[in-house]
Amino acid sequence: KMLSLLVLLPLASGFVMPSLSSTTSTSRVKSVPVDETVIGVQDPVGFWDPLGYSANQPEGFERRRAVERKHGRIAMMAMVGCLVHNADIEFPGYLSLSQKLKFSDIPNGMMGITKVPAAGIIQILLFFGLVEMAWWPASKYDGDYGVGFFGAKFDAEKKTQKLNAEMANGRLAMLGIIGNMYAEGQTGMTLKEQLAAHNMIAF
Repeated sequence: KMLSLLVLLPLASGFVMPSLSSTTSTSRVKSVPVDETVIGVQDPVGFWDPLGYSANQPEGFERRRAVERKHGRIAMMAMVGCLVHNADIEFPGYLSLSQKLKFSDIPNGMMGITKVPAAGIIQILLFFGLVEMAWWPASKYDGDYGVGFFGAKFDAEKKTQKLNAEMANGRLAMLGIIGNMYAEGQTGMTLKEQLAAHNMIAF
């Protein structure tokens, strides 16, 4: 249920630029094992920057790429959490012993976070802060924290392919979770309830 909180972060724009500006930090570029300017340039859209940010604000490219990557990762976790929770897969036992509140007592959907005790919310926020500030700091723009792909290491070409897949999946996840939130807010029905009611139509 708590993963619904993650998607309250603003979504990042998904554009890329053809080349890095000469003002970009040399040390930061050298730390990136792949060319960030080719990550996310995928068919059928290819290079897409309708507002011209890559030309008008080249110094912000790395930050925007990092924000898009991070929000994509968060959205993927949120979407997985949404699917798992709507499948009624929960931790056994109690979320709060003092309140006799079980994990299974937390409802699915966005309103689930409102049923989490204040102490639980504080723990979530403290954990986020630890990750953001120290464990996987946001200041590391390339998003490579040395953990690899389940421990596997790749050469530059294979890593670019994996990063492209991550970017594409992150973009889809951002659309998926925000769409789920809007649908739930409009209908008052969780994903599971909408599926059961055959409401999964475009209009």
